Amino acid sequence: MGKTYLLRALVEQLGGFYFGATAATEAESLRQFGAALADHTGSPVPFSFATWDDAISYLFGLAGPRQTDAPLLVVIDEFPYLAKTAPELPSLIQRETDRFQAEESWMRLLLCGSAMSVMGGLLASTAPLRGRAQMELVVRPFGYRAAATFWGVADAPALAARLHAVVGGTPAYRRQFLGDDVPRSLAEFDDWICRTVLSPFSPLFREARYLLAEEADIRDTALYHSVLAAVAQGNTTRGGIASYIGRKSVDISHPLHVLEDSHLLAREADIFRAGKSQYRITEPLINFYEAVMRPAWARLESGQAAEVWAQSAERFAAQVAGPHFEAVCREYLLGPGRSLLGSALGEVGCGVVTDPAARRQIQVDVAVVEPGSGGRKPAVHLLGEAKWGTVMGLSQLERLARARELLAGRGMDTGRCGLACFSAAGFSDALRGEAARDDGVLLIGLDELYGGAVPAPPR
Repeated sequence: MGKTYLLRALVEQLGGFYFGATAATEAESLRQFGAALADHTGSPVPFSFATWDDAISYLFGLAGPRQTDAPLLVVIDEFPYLAKTAPELPSLIQRETDRFQAEESWMRLLLCGSAMSVMGGLLASTAPLRGRAQMELVVRPFGYRAAATFWGVADAPALAARLHAVVGGTPAYRRQFLGDDVPRSLAEFDDWICRTVLSPFSPLFREARYLLAEEADIRDTALYHSVLAAVAQGNTTRGGIASYIGRKSVDISHPLHVLEDSHLLAREADIFRAGKSQYRITEPLINFYEAVMRPAWARLESGQAAEVWAQSAERFAAQVAGPHFEAVCREYLLGPGRSLLGSALGEVGCGVVTDPAARRQIQVDVAVVEPGSGGRKPAVHLLGEAKWGTVMGLSQLERLARARELLAGRGMDTGRCGLACFSAAGFSDALRGEAARDDGVLLIGLDELYGGAVPAPPR
């Protein structure tokens, strides 16, 4: 995501001490830290610390009375590597932090790491550093619009959507991993994906595996890959995941929690049914790996990328691009499409509306619901359906209208509820005609999602 880039730029701008940890033993890490600290202070010889207790005490001692008004900036990057071999480090930092706070600290300490579960655990309820942090910042990937601009494909929405469904918004994938190898048009996308993501000679080929392996709390990677594969295959409920991997629901609680803490899996509550939820893989490259690459791994390793990709069109559309497009449509409403809701506030999500008369369930891909408060009923502001590879017609609109009717029957306020059709493949003439006649119907395609004029809010 560029965390190290940002931290190095900060130290370069403001001065201070930067230490980038590596995967090493405790003794070697301590030597590396002593050498870096000696270089920072101008010592002609490396410092030799017997323990991390000595090293941390000396480090904080540098932040004593200073000649300038600027505090000492200290950055420790990839902190999980150190914490793994020296679990006492957070407690040592807590001790020194508490001591210096009582004397007006002149230190600003930034701890950074890629292992989300470890970094999040530093501030957990029983952790030594609980309550000591003044800031917790998660450096997130680019949103889908910023990613399109970064890859230079903002003027080609169909290409941008496919790129984002595969590599997401991670900046390093373009430059550090692929050396600026970017498809220039949609016609080049197939060749590009075969020579990059699906090629065993590309750094991206095994990146999804490495993302999982770098999380310290993940030990049985086979189990975690199976859980992710279940979600990628469309088994998004706890019961569905358990059934897919052949375990009981209670047996997968731990891996689900670890994947959530690692920000690799997100549990999204059903916006219409309390207590119901489904899981979604948050990292597009992992979802692509589990859905397309992992089932054909041996063939890909033997160089059959073109054949595998040619046979994966339906799987890519159904398990990768389709669910990703739904998530992008919800992101659109949280950002550039927010004006569609006017002044209304509400939770953006998805959910299922049960139709008892027809004995079916209506999946609503995009919904905006404002919870009720006091004597006010919950209000539904928008219901939407998203289709990746299907030209949308009146049947989708009728399904949304039926969902609105059912929600009104359950006591929800649907008086100002608009209906939205999101499609990457376009809309039928009949649907366009209906939208032209009905101000409450919105048609949103890739052009609108990627920077076109935002449609007028439904009235």
